[in-house]
Amino acid sequence: MLLNVTVLIFPNLDPVAIQLGPLAIRWYALAYLAGIIGGVWLIKRIMAQPTPRFPAPLLNKDSLDDLLFYATLGIVIGGRLGRVLFYDFSDYFITGARPLLDIVKIWQGGMAFHGGVIGVVVAMLLLCRKYKIPFLALMDVVAAATPLGLFFGRLANFANGELWGKPASVAWAVIFPHPAAGGIPRHPSQLYEAATEGLLLLAILLPCAFIPRLRDRSGLLCGLFLVGYASARTFCEMFREPDGVNVFLNGLITLSQGQTLSLPMALLGLFLIVYSGRKTA
Repeated sequence: MLLNVTVLIFPNLDPVAIQLGPLAIRWYALAYLAGIIGGVWLIKRIMAQPTPRFPAPLLNKDSLDDLLFYATLGIVIGGRLGRVLFYDFSDYFITGARPLLDIVKIWQGGMAFHGGVIGVVVAMLLLCRKYKIPFLALMDVVAAATPLGLFFGRLANFANGELWGKPASVAWAVIFPHPAAGGIPRHPSQLYEAATEGLLLLAILLPCAFIPRLRDRSGLLCGLFLVGYASARTFCEMFREPDGVNVFLNGLITLSQGQTLSLPMALLGLFLIVYSGRKTA
């Protein structure tokens, strides 16, 4: 039972941040733009610091411009397809509750970070193949900058009043206006994720990225990011209304869909951390 506490009424923000005639610029789009541009700026700053293995920047002007393009495509395409395949597969391909045309309507929201990770990995593979860049070395730098995008993305989730938390009796509980939220106080789990997946992970990875001997261990930063994100997401899912629940081992283990998808990320991250200490790429 929820306690009778003072709660915060969610400010019902217009999802459109700027309206220029027929052109509507949404908070979601601004968040992605800020995350991508800010991430590329951080990547440039990190690569400007030489290391014994990489005394020259991995990317020149042309490849850096392509990085922005490739990363954007990877995030948008991967994130959208991840949402469709990991969370809404039944609605699109089994029950037909949603028309297939809605898959391309990214302006309506609906992105999955785990899908975005896969999309960025594929995009960076293509970029590295084109410019003959060491893949893990580049992914380390990209991983160190990614939490900035996560921070802005989670703030956009909060501004949109979506992906809210479970019912709560804490003093900072929020009543979200969406009818599906039930008009009851809930954890502002989007802000928890912005703080952990975003700010906390950034505070851990950025200092490491500027230590030459750590950057020279190809795969280390990428592994730290995967383990850190998976841990933060798994923790925050305890306060977030789950998008889906999976039961394993005859009911002994129950995980949300977000926790389930984070598990292989954590295992891959641990492998990369160990690998980085034994072999360079």
